[in-house]
Order: sequence, then C-alpha cells, then structure tokens
Amino acid sequence: MLEKILIANRGEIALRIMRTCKEMGIATVAVYSDIDKGALHTRYADESHHIGPSPPLQSYLNADKIVKTAKETGAEAIHPGYGFLAENPEFAWKCEENKIIFIGPNSWALAKTGDKLASREFVKKEGIPVTPGSDDAVSDDDAVDIAEEIGFPVILKSSAGGGGISMGVVEEKDDLLKKLEIARSTSLSAFGNPNIFIEKYLINPRHIEFQILADKHGNAIHLGERECSIQRRFQKLIEEAPSVVVNEEIRKEIGERAVKIAILAEYVNAGTIEFLYDGKEFYFNEVNARLQVEHPVTELVTGIDLVKEQLRIDSGEELAHLKDSIQPKGWAMECRINAEDPYNDFLPSPGTVTIYEPPGSIGVRIDSGIVAGSEIPTFYDPLFAKIIVWANTRETAVERMRRALEEWRIGGIETNIPFHLKTLGDSSFQKGEIDTAFITRKKIVEELRKEGTKLRIEMKKKAAAISAALAMSKEGTANYLKVDQASERERQTGKWKMAGRYEQLAQRLNADETGTSD
Repeated sequence: MLEKILIANRGEIALRIMRTCKEMGIATVAVYSDIDKGALHTRYADESHHIGPSPPLQSYLNADKIVKTAKETGAEAIHPGYGFLAENPEFAWKCEENKIIFIGPNSWALAKTGDKLASREFVKKEGIPVTPGSDDAVSDDDAVDIAEEIGFPVILKSSAGGGGISMGVVEEKDDLLKKLEIARSTSLSAFGNPNIFIEKYLINPRHIEFQILADKHGNAIHLGERECSIQRRFQKLIEEAPSVVVNEEIRKEIGERAVKIAILAEYVNAGTIEFLYDGKEFYFNEVNARLQVEHPVTELVTGIDLVKEQLRIDSGEELAHLKDSIQPKGWAMECRINAEDPYNDFLPSPGTVTIYEPPGSIGVRIDSGIVAGSEIPTFYDPLFAKIIVWANTRETAVERMRRALEEWRIGGIETNIPFHLKTLGDSSFQKGEIDTAFITRKKIVEELRKEGTKLRIEMKKKAAAISAALAMSKEGTANYLKVDQASERERQTGKWKMAGRYEQLAQRLNADETGTSD
C-alpha cells in the first residue's frame, strides 16, 4: 500500500481525499497558491507546500512545479482530484517519467479517454451510438461547414475537460465564430488546452452516467448509474442515484456497455461513462477519466469508498472483493453549493465566510472545504461544498434534502441554496420528471430573479424606514436634550427663587416681631 500521496488540488475534494488517506494510514501533502495559504486543506494535510501565485496557470495547472514538489517531499503518488490537471495526459506522463504514480488511468489511456475527441473516435469505431459531430478540433474555416452539415443548434465542447466549462449552445450560424473564440479562451484558462469540437445539440435529453472501476489485472465493473439532468449552463447542480427511468434491464444493458468502453480503452482506476438519453437511445457522451464531483451519491447507495478503491487499484490490488458485494440500496441525492447569488443572475459571490453552520442528523453528509473565516476567492470554481443525503426512497431523500438546506446557515457570501430549494419544491421534480432543460423550461432562474427584485425593493423600504426611524430618533434625542437643558435651567433658577423667598419670609417674620415692614 502507498505510504505518502500529494493531492494536486484544493478545497473540498482535496480534503475529501485526505480523509480517506488518513483512515488508510497514508501521509498526505497539500499544495496551495497564494490565495489559499491557510486554507482548510492545507491545515488538514500532514504537510503543505506553496506552488505559486493565485491564477491557476501559475499554480494548480503548473505540472512541473507539482511534480517537483512531489519529488522533494518523497510522495510516491499524486492524486489529481477533479478539474485542473485531472484529465491531462501530459501531466500523467510527467508523473510516469519521474516514477511517480498517477492516481488514475495511465497517460496512454488518459489520452484516449480523457480527451473527448479521442474517446468519441474509438467508441464510434465499436459501433456504440454517439451524437453526430466533428471528429477533430475545429478551426474557424471548417466550423461553419460542420455545423451546417449536422444542423443547428450545435454545442461547443472542450476536448480537454468537463464540468460544463467552455460548453455553449449555438442556435444560429452568425453566432458560431464568436462563441467558438470564447469557448477556446475558457478551455485554455481552465485546462491549458484550447481545442474545441462540435456536436449536434440534443433537445431535452436526460444525462445518465455509469460509475466504473477497473484494476490492473483486466477486471472492470460498474457500480450503477447516476442521473445528473438538473443543470444550468451545462453545470450539474443536483445529482442522484439511482435514476427513476433506469430499470434492472436497462441498468444491465447500459452498464455492460460502459464496462465494454472501459475495457476497450484499457482503462484502469475509477471513471465515469456518460450518456445522453432521449427516451429511446443512450448516446455515448464522454468518458470522465477521473473522480467525479458527484461520486458521493454512488458511495452512499453502495457503501463503497471510491477513493479507497482508487488507492487500492494503484497499489496493485484486484477488484475481486467487490464483485459479489455490490448491492445498491436506497436513494442518494447531492446538491452542489456554490458561492453565487441566485437572486441576481447567479453572479459570483466571493468573500470571507463569516458564519458557517452546516446541517446534520441521520442520512446527511457534508463535503466541504471551508469553515467560518475561510476565503472564497475569485480565481477558481465557485463550488465550495456539497451536501449529500441518503434515504430509503426518493421522496424521503427529497424531503431530507429540503430540511437540511433550510437548516444550513452561511454568512458573508451569497449561495445557491435558494435555487436548490426552489427546484426541490417543484412538483415535476418531485415526480422525477426531469431532463437537462428542466431549469429553463420551469423558468427557475427567472422566478428567482423576480424574487430577488422583490427582496431588493423590500430591503430598500426597510432601509428607508430604518433611516427615517434613526432620523426621528436623532430629532427626538435633540428635543429631549433641549427639554432637559431647559429643566436644568429651571431647576437652577428655582434655587435662586427659593433663596429669595426664604429671605423675604425672614424679613416678614422680623417685621412682625418689630412692627415694621418693607
């Protein structure tokens, strides 16, 4: 078993990996950028090392610096987490070249699956349905021709990474080149690779994916499906396992298809095979050659620690111990908690967390990278925590999630919790009638925007009332002081009057005694 691992990531995923390492007796090395100095993951690790300025290209995407840090600290392996360098075959190759274990598929398999274009190519050759699209990264010259051939609307995707980053729908020809340039720039910034390809945009499909594990001895299994159809701008926001539309027959068929893809790619370690389901066919979408953000929902229904299995696989162990023990039970659901303002078009809400009181009780798991006092920076993805619940039924899971979200107190920043509560309260969601266009069709964002406008109007009214009250209070205080000062003068005057009266009274008494008066 491995003895020391460097985690080439930050935030909640770095902390989540470290916790499993601690249970397994594996020492951990954290890396951090300028802005992350003192972040929770750096405090939890056995040791932490600075790797550069805050921008990702100079720190968490700096492969040479990370490999150098691993060698200097004596780390045997590097776990990339998700995002950043997790699906970068050149980074995996650098690790191999320096005799450092990359926790994930090897560089060759990563080039074949982590690269979205490469994975489309070999899956297509095996006769597995894929959405129509380009076979290579597109240039300005051929982008229009390909889009017109497959028909608008089309979708732009980065070949180097996932998470909805750099993806965009193009409805009309005139918008294509402008959006293509934006997608390239975003992909370069997030993944260090500007390559973009084009696919036909499917209308309102379900996003269903299968979790797979594959060891170094040729064994591959799947752990069932997750549904990730609740998305905004291609960013998954709510995930669940199982899916309401997948029965045992479909699970067996598509699960075997996912395992076949992993075997054909000579894939090793944990991965996810994504499909788009239009109600008739499961179209291969992509391979996520890494640990997914939403992996906890699979962990909760199977009881299997996926990070632990990753580490066992890269230590040379077989999957034999899992083959007969995978018996999914109940329902799990995850909500991603982002530092965004849902009442104001989901504008980023960086800043210092002043209050942090997460919920608890049975069936509630929080994966978080912050505490009160933590900084949410502008340089990285706004995701800072995930809440995952488990229950015997989907109905109970939804109610448990709603209760937990209502309990969660976070101050100093805005979060997307109101979005989750709005979605979870929708009757169609509660029935499982969802797809990737659910948020748009239900006008969730528009409703939140209206609520935000009302809230701002109410806040302005309250602010005006408070201001008026303060003004009146100041005026009242001033009047009180005037009255008080007058009373004091009256009291002072009264003393002299009383002295005069006493003097007059004494004179009268004396006059009575002497028979004289004034």
